[in-house]
Amino acid sequence: QVHLVESGGGLVQAGGSLRLSCAASGLRSNGMAWFRQAPEKEREFVAASRWADKTTYYADAVRGRFTISRDNVKNTADLQMDNLKPEDTAVYYCAARRGPVSAQTIRDARTYDSWGQGTQVTVSS
Repeated sequence: QVHLVESGGGLVQAGGSLRLSCAASGLRSNGMAWFRQAPEKEREFVAASRWADKTTYYADAVRGRFTISRDNVKNTADLQMDNLKPEDTAVYYCAARRGPVSAQTIRDARTYDSWGQGTQVTVSS
């Protein structure tokens, strides 16, 4: 398993920006992703990056507003969140997978074997 530590959450007004960071210990993860979970809702996919081909993936709800970026030297995955909306309010989790990651399963939470502790993002209207 990979040990993940998230940082960068907080309170922001609608239209504002936040940057989340996920630091991974150990060897490189082939897939790194961000998920989120709002109160009384299921955990949902936000964004992911695949090391093999540097491809990024986004949920429809955040495409064009969020950007995931990886630093393979530092072994980090950041999530830049712009034009935030109240519906983006949730606990955001970083996830990683050491083994191969397919494009077909990269959005599935069951793909990942390491998870961070979560960081709260609150967007006020």
